[in-house]
Amino acid sequence: MGTAERRGAPRAGGAQLTGHRDPEATDSDIPGGVAAPSGRESEGQGHDVGRRSRERQQYRPLWVEEPARRRRLPDPVRTAAVRAVLLIAVTLIQAMVAFLCTMAGSWLAFPMVISSVVSTIAATWGALDVWVTRQVWNQRNGVVSVPSSTARALRRERRRTRRQERAAGRAQGRIRRRGGAGQLSHS
Repeated sequence: MGTAERRGAPRAGGAQLTGHRDPEATDSDIPGGVAAPSGRESEGQGHDVGRRSRERQQYRPLWVEEPARRRRLPDPVRTAAVRAVLLIAVTLIQAMVAFLCTMAGSWLAFPMVISSVVSTIAATWGALDVWVTRQVWNQRNGVVSVPSSTARALRRERRRTRRQERAAGRAQGRIRRRGGAGQLSHS
C-alpha cells in the first residue's frame, strides 16, 4: 500500500483516497488519477460504515511485536562481547589476507602471518574476557533465584539469623527498660 492510500492524500484530478485497499492488490491494480465512481458516493452512510469495518478486518500490520525470549545482557558483558566480536572479525580478515598474500608470493605474507598470530591471541583473550566478565557480574549482582539455587538458601539463612538477633535485642531492651538489669527473678 502506498503512502497516498494511507494518508488520504489528494490524487490527480482532485479525488482523495481514504481507507485501505485489498492486501493482495498490487500497485498496478489502482488506476492512477481516476476518481471513484459517483455511484459509490451516493450509496449511503450505512454501507460506507460496513465497508470500513471490513477494511479494518482485512488490515494486517507489517509485523507483530513479540516479547523478548531472553533478558538483555548487562552493560559490562555486552561491551566485552562487542569487543570480542570486533577482535575476532579483524583476526579473520588478517588471516584471509595472510593466506592470499602467501598464495600470491607477496612480501606482505610474512608480516601478515605474524600479525594474524598476535590477533589470534588477542581474540582468544577477548572471548575469555566475555566469559570472565559475565561470571564476575553474576557473582556481584546475585544469581537468578530458582528453587535449586544455593543463593536462595543462603539468603534465607541470613534472614533467619538477622531476625533472631533482632528479637534477642528487643527482648534485652525490654528487660533493661523494666529495671531488671538483666535479672530474671527478684531474689
